[in-house]
Amino acid sequence: MRMDDLDPPRQAPGAAETLIRQLTELGLEPDEPVYYQSRRSEAYRAAVEQLLEQGHAFYCKLSRKQLRERGGIHPGASVAVAPDTDSAIRLAVPDRPVHFDDLFQGRQEADLQAEGGAFTLQRRDGPFGYQLACALDEVWLGITHVIRGADLMASTLRQQWVLHQLGLAAPAYGHLPVLVDTSGEKLAKSSGAQAVDTSAPGATLTRALELLAQQPPAELARGRAQEVLDWARAHWRPERLHGVTETRVG
Repeated sequence: MRMDDLDPPRQAPGAAETLIRQLTELGLEPDEPVYYQSRRSEAYRAAVEQLLEQGHAFYCKLSRKQLRERGGIHPGASVAVAPDTDSAIRLAVPDRPVHFDDLFQGRQEADLQAEGGAFTLQRRDGPFGYQLACALDEVWLGITHVIRGADLMASTLRQQWVLHQLGLAAPAYGHLPVLVDTSGEKLAKSSGAQAVDTSAPGATLTRALELLAQQPPAELARGRAQEVLDWARAHWRPERLHGVTETRVG
């Protein structure tokens, strides 16, 4: 289990502990100590230095306001400045589409320049970028398959590009449907969605499987968490997720 805790001001007190408790109550216990990104700064810094030395990254002073004035598209190394501690560090993106073959969604392709351009490796105020940290962590932890929500598809293409520029092999990626409400809004804490109910683990896990297009027997909802997880491992059908990026709840 990994905690993406690179931006302390945005972390709600006690959120990490609550998440660990909820997963444990659902039978999802990590088999290693919990890993925290905030303890990996030296590794991230070394990667940034490598990308700078190889000419893939550059210093930049463009503000968010200036980026908005440019339509939200970063122009790349043409606005690079001399090394400066009061600058962000960004990774240049290719002038051609990049792609990968998703385990569930099929081939995915995007023009990173048209979809935002050069992206942040390290912010002006110090924290390292999400794309850099997550990409490096997958390799460092020996992750072979990354399974996450379809709302992170764009992040996957950027993380894959980070690894490519560092000369590292990317894991296989698979993107699951995102749960949305009746108005099409993603269920998330930022939109006021309710927390996961762990009072009846079997029922919660069974419902999750149903929303992932699986077909668990109804009686599993009355069982223990481990029984549901054992059934899921034995009967998982990934083909039922092909091309499905959203699942409506309610």
